Amino acid sequence: MEPAILIITLTCGILVSRIGLPPLIGYLVAGFILFLFGLDETSLPLLEQLANLGVTLLLFAIGLKLDLRSLFKVEVWAGSSLHLIGSMLFLVPLLKLLGLLGLEQLSGLALDQLALLAFALSFSSTIFAVKVLEDKGDMQSLYGRVAIGILIMQDIFAVAFLTISKGDMPSIWALGLLLLPLAKPLIYKAFDRVGHGELLVLFGLVMALVVGAGLFELVGLKPDLGALVIGILLAGHAKSSELAKSLFYFKELFLVAFFLTVGLNGLPSFSDIGLAAVLVLVVPIKIVLFLYLLTYFKLRSRTSLMTSFNLGNYSEFGLIVAAVATSKGWLPAHWMVILAVALSLSFLFAAPLNAASSRLYQKYQSRLQKLERHPLHPEDRPIRVGNPRFLILGMGRIGSGAYDELANKFEGEILGIEHKQELVDFHRAEGRNVVQGDASDTDFWEKLDRAPNLELVLLAMPHHTGNEFAVEQLKRLDYQGKLSAIVQYSEDAISLKEAGVHSVFNLYEAAGAGFVEHVVHELKSGQQHEADIVIETQANAS
Repeated sequence: MEPAILIITLTCGILVSRIGLPPLIGYLVAGFILFLFGLDETSLPLLEQLANLGVTLLLFAIGLKLDLRSLFKVEVWAGSSLHLIGSMLFLVPLLKLLGLLGLEQLSGLALDQLALLAFALSFSSTIFAVKVLEDKGDMQSLYGRVAIGILIMQDIFAVAFLTISKGDMPSIWALGLLLLPLAKPLIYKAFDRVGHGELLVLFGLVMALVVGAGLFELVGLKPDLGALVIGILLAGHAKSSELAKSLFYFKELFLVAFFLTVGLNGLPSFSDIGLAAVLVLVVPIKIVLFLYLLTYFKLRSRTSLMTSFNLGNYSEFGLIVAAVATSKGWLPAHWMVILAVALSLSFLFAAPLNAASSRLYQKYQSRLQKLERHPLHPEDRPIRVGNPRFLILGMGRIGSGAYDELANKFEGEILGIEHKQELVDFHRAEGRNVVQGDASDTDFWEKLDRAPNLELVLLAMPHHTGNEFAVEQLKRLDYQGKLSAIVQYSEDAISLKEAGVHSVFNLYEAAGAGFVEHVVHELKSGQQHEADIVIETQANAS
């Protein structure tokens, strides 16, 4: 039966992708199809184990990219907390009303059961949100970071519930986990020595599954919380991003298993589907509540809307909460199926909404901007660029060298853009005109002031995709000046020239030419030096 599972899953994923929806919806459908063939979670224990690994690696990957300080920002901790409270205050009376109106799944539930359902429905999907952000390349955008921060807070709420629901207090040895930061130098030393190949992948798996999940489970805490904490501990290392990329396909493959197991919970009845559809009608209320809260905390209306759309769905953690509740008899077992359908339908609703988010903002921009509170959030204010003649995107060694050459040879204002604050501070101390911004982030281009006299844009970012994205955005802004770029590979040069870049500088080819030029210069200098010695010797002899 294993080949059939793979074929059905692949087919459903491809078909769903062809109509512009995330493949994960196809995996949910595949789970329901497999259930029709008589399969369930008990008959596929390996699938459930892989699903658990997928969720664990997801949280580990989130931790690797998480700046812990972001959780202490008011729009994150207060936004997530107030949204949880507001959602429950809205959902509990709504669910009670639906029960009074005759929906049999709700009519017999007590108030504490309704509160438990409202708690499960208040979460947003970490898996869906991260997938959308990764596909858009917006993981490091402000709205992406705010969304991830809120999701992490929700995950912490869920993990707290799951820990309490176990009915067991964590071991006294759990206090020893507070000493984990003391092991950071030792862990970092091992991180330095694993290189860049399969040892790096193995190191990541050991850290996520053994040191993180295994150690936390050993002392009575949620394993997923351990993976998240260890990921955060490793986030400051220079190779944390490389580790996240090396584990990416493991995480994606295991998450396929997670969505399959959701569908394997059983087929819903027509009344279950109807109730799930009613619950999906609540999702716009979740979006609106997020929108008002985030603009209240002085984020731009665009940032707030993009974040709200990203969080406008139901969550796999809601299913996990429901699974625990049903296993302990706190909720009827069929609620797992209802929530699974609601989750699936919410993804169907959220996928096209996220795809159209930018167009929707442009359409309703004037109305949405009325929600903004001034002064805006410090990270979300317009980027003042002045009136530069030259713009350099990426102020690493190449960008800073180009800046100095332009300053020596041409008149006119030069502006450098760099996403690392420490580099911005360094360049400013050196007297260069540099502002913070990430040119591979859509938010940057939305906040960027126009520069009417701009003649040349130099693309000096280290990643080809970032340079390509910058070209697209400059075209969208109807930039008419010259474009130059630095590339590492010849195929990158071809694609940039096709995109409209006027001149492309191949770093490796130029480095080789420069090396030869340097050697020739040194040889000529050496020959001239020898000739000078001969002449001087002859002069002394005469």
